[in-house]
Amino acid sequence: MRMPHPIPTAEALPFDHLYSGMPARHSADAVPLADAAVVHFDQLLHEIHADAPRVDTDRLQQLAAWLLKLPTDEARDVIDARLQRLLELRAMLADADWDSDAATRARADKLLAYIDREDDLITDRVPLLGQLDDVLLIELTWPVFADEVDDYHDFCAYRQVEQPSGGGPERRTAWVRDRLAELALWQHMLWVREHHYVPWNLPLALFRVS
Repeated sequence: MRMPHPIPTAEALPFDHLYSGMPARHSADAVPLADAAVVHFDQLLHEIHADAPRVDTDRLQQLAAWLLKLPTDEARDVIDARLQRLLELRAMLADADWDSDAATRARADKLLAYIDREDDLITDRVPLLGQLDDVLLIELTWPVFADEVDDYHDFCAYRQVEQPSGGGPERRTAWVRDRLAELALWQHMLWVREHHYVPWNLPLALFRVS
């Protein structure tokens, strides 16, 4: 069962529950942030995913302080795991056999354009924290891409094993057809497990042999 708010990795960034409501911008661990740039970041986030949580300076500062307290290798894994999911999104958009709709491509283009910039909210040159805004944007927009990325993974696995003929549309049609057939078979097996072909309450005398 899919989580209500899919995340790109097994563990979510502690963006919401970490926030105490107390200002953190004067913490010794704080990264320099311009409030106007944070507002622009939040606007971009909600252009991509309208239902994402709001981002403000204090939440970002507390998230930065959390990341800096992690062991270096663990903090690097937090960053790299989310950037890896971005590679999967890029591969999906570049695959000629896949047909993301225009709205999904527009959202993904905005996400990728931001990630590819060096002079974004936190410049990429800042050690470790330079990609914190990038991975936070990936994390908070992931719900709009999660279902399609999962479908694309399944399509790639099907394409590799079954090697359907034809171009992209024909391959996708074959994938949908075969997956629907598998689903129908699974539903039938589930029905058989929970029901009887012969009514359970027939009189026993019906089967008496004299």
